[in-house]
This record gives sequence, structure tokens and C-alpha cells, in this order.
Amino acid sequence: MMKLNKALATVALAGSVAAMSAPAMARDTISIVGSSTVYPFATVVAERFGTKTDFSTPKLESTGSGGGLKLFCQGIGTQHPDITNASRRMKTSEFELCQSNGVKDITEFRIGSDGIVIASSKEAENLDITLEQLFLALGSKVPVNGEWVANPNKNWSDVDASLPNKPIRVMGPPPTSGTRDSFNELALAAGCDELPEAADLSKDEHASICESVREDGAFIEAGENDNLIVQKLIGDEGMYGVFGYSFMEENSDRLQAATLNGKVPTAEAIAADDYPVARSLFFYVKKAHVGVVPGIQEYVSEFTSNAAMGQNGYLKDVGLIVPPRAALMDLMDKAENMPNLTLDELK
Repeated sequence: MMKLNKALATVALAGSVAAMSAPAMARDTISIVGSSTVYPFATVVAERFGTKTDFSTPKLESTGSGGGLKLFCQGIGTQHPDITNASRRMKTSEFELCQSNGVKDITEFRIGSDGIVIASSKEAENLDITLEQLFLALGSKVPVNGEWVANPNKNWSDVDASLPNKPIRVMGPPPTSGTRDSFNELALAAGCDELPEAADLSKDEHASICESVREDGAFIEAGENDNLIVQKLIGDEGMYGVFGYSFMEENSDRLQAATLNGKVPTAEAIAADDYPVARSLFFYVKKAHVGVVPGIQEYVSEFTSNAAMGQNGYLKDVGLIVPPRAALMDLMDKAENMPNLTLDELK
């Protein structure tokens, strides 16, 4: 598999140069923020774009999905980002924030799939765990004798005797991350719903209990840098990490992925929705900036091209689970026509 280090370094250098040289209100470099999961893929596209065209290499910042959308929705003008990446779909509240700040015309691109893995060093004891067991290990509250109480489980084996008899220590992304949002919804809440006690929770109770990670030290927030989690896992056989499948694939010589609900994460299983914690990836374009900041339309066309996202495209080579041909053709059409996202589509 192609490594991303060279591309990441190229974009980081180009971004720092652009930041020093371009006036805040009159720049010629595309500004992209958002998801740390989408960041490596967008970086490869940006590097290719800067090399093969006369446009500057876009500047990328890994701010997390929530952080990126907040920046994106702050307003119109070249002091604000042009594009934001997201490892989950935009929320209705974020769309409304954009609208209230004058960011009226937005185009959404769903660019492919990814899965969330529970990974560890290849030297560690691998996990074979259900989502119910995962919730009982990491949920902030769990049922004990019919009552929801602060999670008392200290070791994995406290959850189930089949799990390792060692402390629960999991490193993962912060609340601003789309990976965290997806993990809470697709893994924790799904595991919580397997418990009979969850059926009696109100909607608000379900959100506050089933989608909340414990804060007593068993779950450690690592910031938006997924590579930091990878490095920590390699150096600590007692630690497990939560991040996107693409990072697992990139480091498969050193890391292993847990089996969740009997499913091992593979590109094929994620693409077929046969892995329980699979999710879609997106980016959003601020249409008011198209034609103001040079190259936005062309960058989008490169990202959605067959060369990038086709079945033999270079993004597949770096771990993106690319869309099927029909979906890719729709993306190409979107890139050309830039239809407006509506609130109804997000509901």
C-alpha cells in the first residue's frame, strides 16, 4: 500500500507557506478543514492537484468533523474555510448554523466508506468482543441489579470472563471528532440497545446514557491526531485504540483489529455493510467561494475523478473504500453542477 508520509509532508509545507504569504482577505490557496479520518485522503488529492495543475496546493487542517463544520459555518469570506471534511453527515443544527451566518449554498459529497476499529499492538492480546460487551466496558453508566450506575468495571474480564484479565484502557478521539460521534452511535448505543434495561429509557435518557463514554480514566482522549494513537498502541501492549479502518490498514504490519460481533473489519465487509461499525465519509463545499478562491471547482473534480476514486484509483490504493461506479458517476455530476444541500435531505 502507498504510504502517506510524503504527501502529508508536501501539503503541510505548502499550507505553512500559504499561511505566511496569503493575505487573510485575498488568498489564492484553497482552505480545507475537518475530519482527521478524511484528512489523509484529502491530502493525497491535494498533493496530486498541486502537482498536476497550475493551482497552489490546498492548505489542510485536521480539526475534527465537528470543529471543521463549526469553522466552515462561521461565514462567507476568504477568512473562512472553503471546504470541510467530515466522517459523518452534517447535522441539521450545523446546517442551520451555516444558514444563520449567511452560508446559504452548500454542496455535499459522499466520497466513500470507512469502518471504526478497536485496534492494538500485534504483541497484545487481541479482542473478540460484542458491541454489548464493549458498551459495558466503556459506557459511562451500566445497569447493575436493574439500576443505571457509574461503570464499576475495571478489567475487561469484569465484563465477561472470556475477555482479557487486564485493565480497561482505550485511547480514542475527542467529542469534536466525527469518529467519536460515529463510535458513540454505531458502537456504544448499538451495544446499549442489546441490554433489556435500555428498553425502559426515555429518548433523552437513551442519548445521555447509551452514547456517553466513561470519564474515569478508562477511556483516554487523544486529540485529533490518529497517528498519535497508533504510536501509543505500538509502545503499550495493554492499550487499545479507536480510529478509522484506513489507519489500521496503513499500519497493519504493526497493529491488529478486534473482532466485533463476530466480524473482522475488511474493505469488503465495510463496503457491504457487513461490519457493525461502518460509516460514510463526506466533504462539503461553500459555493459562494467558488470562483473567488481559485481552483475549488477543479479540486472537487479531481477528488471525484475516476483516477482518484475509481475501482483502480489512487485513493483506493491508500485505503479509501471507494463508491461503486453508479455512485461515482453521481459524484462527477455533482462536481459539475454543484446542487444545493437542503435541510430536508438531512432530516
